[in-house]
Amino acid sequence: MWKQFLTKLPRKSSASGKADHASGSSPERNAAGKGSTIQRTSSCPSGGPARAASTVKRMSSAVFPSSVVAGIEPLVSFKDVPSGEKPNLFVSKVSLCCVVFDFSDPNKNSAEKDFKRQALVDLVEYVDSASSRFTEPMVVVCCRMFAINLFRVFPPNYRSNSSGREGEEEEPMFDPAWPHLQLVYDLLLKFIGSSSLDAKMGKKYFDHLFIVKLLELFGSEDPRERDCLKTILHRIYGKFMVHRPFIRKAVSNIFYHFVFETDRHNGIAELLEVFGSVISGFALPLKEEHKIFLWRVLIPLHKPKTLGVYLQQLTYCITQFIEKEPKLASSVILGLLRYWPITNSQKEVMFLSEIEEVLEATNMVEFQKCMAPLFRRIAHCINSSHFQVAERALFMWNNNHIISLVAQNRQVIMPIVIPALEQNSQNHWNQAVLNLTANVKKLLSEMDEELFSACLTRYKDDEEERASAEQRRRLAWERLESVAAFQPVTGNTAVLVSR
Repeated sequence: MWKQFLTKLPRKSSASGKADHASGSSPERNAAGKGSTIQRTSSCPSGGPARAASTVKRMSSAVFPSSVVAGIEPLVSFKDVPSGEKPNLFVSKVSLCCVVFDFSDPNKNSAEKDFKRQALVDLVEYVDSASSRFTEPMVVVCCRMFAINLFRVFPPNYRSNSSGREGEEEEPMFDPAWPHLQLVYDLLLKFIGSSSLDAKMGKKYFDHLFIVKLLELFGSEDPRERDCLKTILHRIYGKFMVHRPFIRKAVSNIFYHFVFETDRHNGIAELLEVFGSVISGFALPLKEEHKIFLWRVLIPLHKPKTLGVYLQQLTYCITQFIEKEPKLASSVILGLLRYWPITNSQKEVMFLSEIEEVLEATNMVEFQKCMAPLFRRIAHCINSSHFQVAERALFMWNNNHIISLVAQNRQVIMPIVIPALEQNSQNHWNQAVLNLTANVKKLLSEMDEELFSACLTRYKDDEEERASAEQRRRLAWERLESVAAFQPVTGNTAVLVSR
């Protein structure tokens, strides 16, 4: 009976392999350690012209090369075969799943799609409950199937690049193939996380090329796919320790490309979320490589205009570094001041929020290294004519830790801040900002009334001196104009033209 069953399992014939090679299909990827070339057979997608992206609203299909499939025979369930035959059945089911369909047309190959879906469901259940080690042929065929189904070309993103402002997020695009892709991603996640997968064997096939192709998928416009990729990348990073330096380098290159070249990428938030967990696991003292990642990658990530899309994840990564090594706090704050937005008020509000979170993790020694330039910038924000910027800068004074830092360094900070508060009281147009300004002035007055009065007096003296200097300058120009008006005009004499 089993011989009859096994004869019905799909096999790769040499004739079909030759025919496929003659048709011009390219290798999917090389099996690491073996040197054998994995090619698309008649049941796998062949190279051909890329299909256009779906024009259905809110749907964006990747370019899937679709096979010409005459039909797929369903395979029996794992529970219907003895344990000794399950690895062979596993390989056969995975081979069946190497067929790629066109999901932009839901009515095309519907029966074959159902067969493949059921095979994927069976594989997920088998991997989830597997107790014996996966054999090398099982690992090889799985890597091949994952590569064929997942690694693909995305259509160009012609949509306008969002400014990253809050409340202006673009409507997400959904891939029509997602119900199928989700099963493949579930299988990949469970396969990598399974205790039946030997890490020493798996690292040969889940190699650098596989990781690079996986990272390229973070460019998908479908947020569901990026969410799956985030979990899978974290699982790969945890399982294959030998690949960790390469993953960090590859992700850094994605960030460099985004910050300094394209200013466009869909998966920055997800990659930063993965790295938030990675950073929390760094051993102390931090390696120089990790500090370079902070200075050359995380700090420059504040430059793009789409900062609002990934600010939360970026702030978490930076605060993790400071919690690991508090000595980094002053260099982080100075780095943020270097990238401070000048003409983008929304980004200024974001920077102020991040500065507050960083200050909460900053100790006194590091705070004193950067407090003067920091509070000069905060004073400038307090005087901003944009009420949200001024309001956010004044809200920082509700933070008890910041107030504690200010109180111990009030001799330096109050002379910087009080003139800005006094200018707000006299000139700002927004009533909410005026009320917050009065509250902060009262707080500083109660902190050190004598110093507050001295700073206020000095501000008034400076304002009087400035007004006096302006008056002297105006009178000097008036005298020059009156003298010039009575001078005779000669060949090279400048002429004052009256209005």
